[in-house]
Amino acid sequence: MEKKRLGKTELMVSVVGMGGIPIQRYDEKATLDTLIACKEAGINFIDSARAYSVSEEYIGKGLQQLGRDSFYLATKSLNRTKEGFYNDILTSLKNFQTDVIDLYQIHNLGKQEDFDKIFSEDGAYEAALQAQREGKIKHIGVSAHIKEMAMQLIETEKFSTLQFPFNAVENQGTELFIRAHELDMGVIAMKPLGGGILGEVADSAMKYIVQNDLVTVAIPGMNTPEQVMQNTAAAKKGPLTEEEKAELKKISEEIGKDFCRRCGYCQPCTVGIDIPGVMVFEGYIKRYGLSDWAKGRYETSAVKASECINCGVCKQRCPYGLNIPERITWVDNYFNQM
Repeated sequence: MEKKRLGKTELMVSVVGMGGIPIQRYDEKATLDTLIACKEAGINFIDSARAYSVSEEYIGKGLQQLGRDSFYLATKSLNRTKEGFYNDILTSLKNFQTDVIDLYQIHNLGKQEDFDKIFSEDGAYEAALQAQREGKIKHIGVSAHIKEMAMQLIETEKFSTLQFPFNAVENQGTELFIRAHELDMGVIAMKPLGGGILGEVADSAMKYIVQNDLVTVAIPGMNTPEQVMQNTAAAKKGPLTEEEKAELKKISEEIGKDFCRRCGYCQPCTVGIDIPGVMVFEGYIKRYGLSDWAKGRYETSAVKASECINCGVCKQRCPYGLNIPERITWVDNYFNQM
């Protein structure tokens, strides 16, 4: 497996890593089997998150059998406060059963108020620096879904890595990645298969990512040895053929008309609904098979999609012409009927 330098971290990571979100659908044995397949295929980078329920814990148990030194561990927290973020780091260390985590990321920054909060005296970034000084984490990264916020985060020059969606359908990260490389930041491409939308052309989709010089490591969600074999095999194949390029272009044009990129242009909602947050649940339901887990998270939403007044403002703002009121209402109805 080809390896690339993850920016200023100096970590040499495999061009394909393991995304840990689907792990929560399975059990410890399935996780171990997947980790074994990753090790055999040459994958040495694993990404998880505190928000992925049992993902960290199952991975940690698997690493007790395979050896902690087999992988670089990355995870992330949605907590914005110093105390909360630091406690999440301690929890991650316990779950992974390790003394140090290679990369700890501030997860999914999207709002200006959250940006301001994490860099405050009582913010998450201070907790990350403290944990780094104490040797609990080695490097600090950040993840985002909104292009403008990601660029703002890059320009702080406070992070070693950027994690951002990038695939054959979502290529708005190119400008971000160019700037990240100028600042020697590692680039982690999340959703390389579009959250499952590109699953039918996974080979081409993975080749599209790993052959991009701007991307350091792609992290498709994987929970079976078969998925590991498919994703790594594609990464080892030659350049995209003209036929594959045409196929990806066609799919991109078709899917692009009906695919939420979580760009955030629809915000703010007139009644306070977190529209991109609700839209992502559609993917969890239809593509990841995580309905029960998604429902639990949806129920904690401050404003549910049932509050939508169908004003149409979000629909007008959407640069991709998505019928947002219809989509978020579908999600709400689905959960209500479970």
